[in-house]
Amino acid sequence: MEFLVLAGAILLMIVVIMGKEYFNSRAFQIRALKQIYESYGCPPQREYKAGEMEHIRKYYLRHPESLQIDDITWNDLDLDTIYQKINASCSAAGDEYLYHRLRTPLYDQEKMAAWEEQIAYFMEQEEERHLVQNVCYSLGRMGRHSLQEYIENLDILGERKNAAYFLGDFLILVCIGAMFVSLPVGIAALLIVLCHNIIGYFKEYKQIEPYITSFRYINRMLDAAQQLGRRKIEGIAAEQERLVECHQQMKGFIRNAYLIVYVEKGNGNPLGIVLDYLRMLFYLDLIQFNNALRSVRGHLAEIDEMATLIGKIETAVVIGSYRSSLEGEYCVPAIRFEKDADRHMVIEQFYHPLLSEPVKNSIDAERGVLLTGSNASGKSTFLRATALNAVLAQTIHTCLARRYEAPVFRVYSSMSLKDDLAGGQSYYMVEIKSIKRILDEVKRAKEEQCCVLCFVDEVLRGTNTVERIAASTQIMKMLARGHVICFAATHDVELTKLLDQEYANYHFEERIEEEDVFFPYKLMPGPAVTRNAIALLKVLGYEEQIIREAERMAERFLAEGKWQ
Repeated sequence: MEFLVLAGAILLMIVVIMGKEYFNSRAFQIRALKQIYESYGCPPQREYKAGEMEHIRKYYLRHPESLQIDDITWNDLDLDTIYQKINASCSAAGDEYLYHRLRTPLYDQEKMAAWEEQIAYFMEQEEERHLVQNVCYSLGRMGRHSLQEYIENLDILGERKNAAYFLGDFLILVCIGAMFVSLPVGIAALLIVLCHNIIGYFKEYKQIEPYITSFRYINRMLDAAQQLGRRKIEGIAAEQERLVECHQQMKGFIRNAYLIVYVEKGNGNPLGIVLDYLRMLFYLDLIQFNNALRSVRGHLAEIDEMATLIGKIETAVVIGSYRSSLEGEYCVPAIRFEKDADRHMVIEQFYHPLLSEPVKNSIDAERGVLLTGSNASGKSTFLRATALNAVLAQTIHTCLARRYEAPVFRVYSSMSLKDDLAGGQSYYMVEIKSIKRILDEVKRAKEEQCCVLCFVDEVLRGTNTVERIAASTQIMKMLARGHVICFAATHDVELTKLLDQEYANYHFEERIEEEDVFFPYKLMPGPAVTRNAIALLKVLGYEEQIIREAERMAERFLAEGKWQ
């Protein structure tokens, strides 16, 4: 009787502890979801750890497509930072798909229309949006590495078999049987086998532990697929159907991985401690891991498809949240998808999203645009804002502008280049290679009757003036032919005359008022006509002799065409 009372007390204690953990976890989840719902339409507050972006980009690297945004253009436009400003995902699948989406423009009208339909659907349907957010919050992230990295490294594990583990279990039973024949011998043998099993267990578990994390994530994806498939959601009906099919095809994994994905090691409660010892002694989770591994290797396509579909669904919600955060300061672009479309583009009142108080500009371009003006006047920011809007138009179908009309473009840039010390390449060598890749793409696009939109900041700045102007002129003429629009910034005012037939001239200016410099950041028609670089030296307190002699030399050169 006393034994039953004690056992009942222990059982009650376990139930109380587990119940308390459940209710605490549930209360935390409710608070977190409420915060997620309320933060819709607000800028994300997430802080990214060092190296985290490298893990996020793994999905993109494993899913190459033609005509994605290349690394030079991505870095020129600081699209890592733009990504972080947009990303309000709750799951690793959402993180990775949004990154892939921003690097993979859509060149198909039907796909773009379907994409816009999903974004608009979740913006309007709050209840369905909350369901997706709930599911993606439960899915969560993985920690240090991405699912793609674990999948890449599955081959490292090689072929794993359970025969040795079953032998260890069998020997335990043999030792227990031996105790009925000779207790001392049976106990000694049992201790030896148990020690061998525990040592072998820790050695094996250390190797597979990272993959158990990925298996738990796969299992959560299956739960997410099941939850998303339970209720009909008009905006994602096709995605729901495929998620349900993937879940059905992977039921074997759920059975094989139950112990390792549902029962956490070392969770602190008495039942968990007992299970930990049973798993160590009898290799229970190692056996289940091997079974689950075979299932995973047989369903890599379904796992990848689930990650893609869930990520795509969450990304549609995230883009709607980003649009809402812009408070009406955006537009849905009008893109001409037909081949051989004219290159005419119009962007009205557009801006750069990383500026807290941006000055909006407009451009109506039917040919290339050449920008002149002093440093810090706004040329580079204008180039980046234009390029960025073209990328966002064809990826997330959202422009930071009042109006955007253009053909579908292949977007390339050559702006924020650096010399390659490790590769032994000078700045000029890096620069001409960067521009060469644009010229090659222009040639391909011409053959395919497509349009290229390219951006070059300070053409060939890495060489001397005479050769720079000569080479720049010919390169810029090549970038003005056919279905190409090139936006370029330069300090070489000579180019404004040499290229006036191919490029429309615009400029940014600065104003010197009361011994101070002021930049209005407004795009002005025509080439820059003011020469304020020397005047700026005076504003910053340079000696009068430097100012006077510099002005004298400049005036003489303009009059005589040579330096004295």
